Amino acid sequence: MRALLALFVTSLIVGFSGALMPGPVSMVTISQSARHGFWAGPLVTAGHAMAEVAAVAALAMGLEKVFKRSLVAGLIGLLGGGFLLWMGFDIARSGWVGIALELELGEMGVDAFGSVGAGVLATISNPYWVVWWASVGASYVVLALRRGLPGLGAFFSGHILSDLSWNSLLAFLTASGRGFLSLSFYRGVLVVCGLILVALAIYFIYSGIGFLRGKPVEIKEGA
Repeated sequence: MRALLALFVTSLIVGFSGALMPGPVSMVTISQSARHGFWAGPLVTAGHAMAEVAAVAALAMGLEKVFKRSLVAGLIGLLGGGFLLWMGFDIARSGWVGIALELELGEMGVDAFGSVGAGVLATISNPYWVVWWASVGASYVVLALRRGLPGLGAFFSGHILSDLSWNSLLAFLTASGRGFLSLSFYRGVLVVCGLILVALAIYFIYSGIGFLRGKPVEIKEGA
């Protein structure tokens, strides 16, 4: 029991170190929450969790060596950067031209697949997410598997709880201000988030080229 608790607590702490890093998932959480309200945050996290479950399953089956290949990381950087570039321009355009922000979720019928899908795509488009799971994450999975499925469950629950907590906080802070802050403020938020994603896209594309050239990279998950 102590070992399982240790796995949970340490994975929670390590998870926060990644979640607190500004990245695509954080930016998408803010932009989706500005559009759709608080529950967009947990929905984005749900999409993020789907990608993480796939990563854990792949690592448990011994695919970490594939993820560590510079060619794989480089292609993910280039393709992911291209996707983020499109997403960033789209979000910034939505804020620039103006979107309708309803005050109640029930009035607008939130498209759950949209927020969940955005969480999945924002996650897998980040090459450093793959590198993190192929290194730090792989080590954790190996350690957790020594305790069997309960160990893997303790690790993953602690890890994803950090993402859920942080993204929910971002969503709450973004959505709670809509009652007293102007629509122009939220349009500005979308523009800023979009431009940040564009900057990240350029960085990821540059990093992807670096991976292909075999240059070392700093290992950060960057949610």
